[in-house]
Amino acid sequence: MSRTDIDTDPDGEQPPPEDDRAFLGHPKGLLTLSGLEVWERFSFLGMQAILVLYFAAAVSDGGLGMSPGTAASVSAAYGTLVYLVSVAGGWLADRVLGSYRAVLWGGILIACGHYAMAVPTAAMTWVGLGLISAGTGLLKPNVATMVGKLYRTDDDRRDAGFALYYMAINIGAFAGPLITGWLADHQGYHWGFSAAAIGMTFGLVQYVAGRRHLAGRKHAAEFALAPDALRRAVRLMVAGAVVVAVAATVLALAGWLTIDRFVDALTLISVVAPVVYFWVMFTSPRVTAEERGRLRPYVVLFLASVVFNFILFQAYSTMILLASTNARTTLLGFDFPASWYASALGAFEVALAPVVAAVWARMGHRQPHVSNKIAFGVILGGLSFLLMVLPTSGHADDAYRMAAWWIVGSYLLLGLGDVLLETSGMSATSKLAPKAFSSQTMSLWFLSLALANGIQAQTVKLYDDVSKPLYFGVNGAVAVAAGLVVIALAPWLRRTMHPVH
Repeated sequence: MSRTDIDTDPDGEQPPPEDDRAFLGHPKGLLTLSGLEVWERFSFLGMQAILVLYFAAAVSDGGLGMSPGTAASVSAAYGTLVYLVSVAGGWLADRVLGSYRAVLWGGILIACGHYAMAVPTAAMTWVGLGLISAGTGLLKPNVATMVGKLYRTDDDRRDAGFALYYMAINIGAFAGPLITGWLADHQGYHWGFSAAAIGMTFGLVQYVAGRRHLAGRKHAAEFALAPDALRRAVRLMVAGAVVVAVAATVLALAGWLTIDRFVDALTLISVVAPVVYFWVMFTSPRVTAEERGRLRPYVVLFLASVVFNFILFQAYSTMILLASTNARTTLLGFDFPASWYASALGAFEVALAPVVAAVWARMGHRQPHVSNKIAFGVILGGLSFLLMVLPTSGHADDAYRMAAWWIVGSYLLLGLGDVLLETSGMSATSKLAPKAFSSQTMSLWFLSLALANGIQAQTVKLYDDVSKPLYFGVNGAVAVAAGLVVIALAPWLRRTMHPVH
């Protein structure tokens, strides 16, 4: 096999040989990266499962005393910031840090952020969220890149390896809310944040311990800037950070930079960023006419992702708020925290991902087109909200408690929709992106998540002002309608996306 037939690391490192099958038939490095993701998702989603409850809880109960709508809005704004920073994180890994160091420093920042949130003061909460946003932006887009470097281009184990990696993500998503939710309910919110900090620390330890099994562990970035350009970039980044920090401080002291205005600013950025990104690609002379033709259907898929993730991210905001006020938290005589409902989503995705993969493999060429898979995912997301109209209708007060199975059923629909959309969407992104922008496709996908959170940060403010059946009904109906539009566009999408199936 020639050197051009394999993926190589920028430092000249090659992926492990095909006889490296130490972890379930896969390279040992997959265990290291999957283990890191288990703990990163444990900490991130464990914290997020109790974050909106912490914001909404009374100060006397250890919370920040926000209204439910404001709490959900700030939680969504935090998600917006995380995914916006991920775009910069991908660039820093490619041009400055290299993937190994980007993930390492990202993990360190995340751990420091969770430890900061463990300190029971409001100021440290905001410091912690800032550190976690920056760290997740460095870590999240680059771990998947490192998974790909474990395999040669023609290695048949690649797709199965990503499936194992995806399952690891959801193991952490399942376990995190169980631990942090119990601690928050029995010991206090900051104990839950402490558990997230310890979990991320475990992830860092095993990541560093297993670094010898990873490609990309040396310092060089794949498309490293020249020394002069690097110095200019560092000076520009430092100066920009100082200017933003000073401006934010001055505006806050002057009383202009309120939480609501900060949320509005993030929403505006989340809208502008993908518009600019698509405009650059459509107008770039490096993009061929054929590639530009495939970008048009991708805009439809991008918007479908926005609609679905607008619903998905509310699993950790409005759905948790609904569970805390209007759902029973007793099952078979066992009392559990409302935040435990969030674990159901991770559990369903762990269980459903291999089933869906097996179904597609069995169907072979008869499986639905990628656009229809994405459309089905969006529709399932909408149905998960429409389902909540039934148990919330006809009950004017908050004394009513719906059975646990309503929330669990909603998360089942949402989990299946996520499996369908995420796996198909990522595949379509990599295949439809112009070659000149191939290394930035992950950034573009993260912008759809940022935009979903940015829109959510505005709409969840209505959670306090309208009835619950109306809130969940309208949001769910919009998602179902969007999925049906994508299905109606299927003939055009199939034609313009060719040869993507």
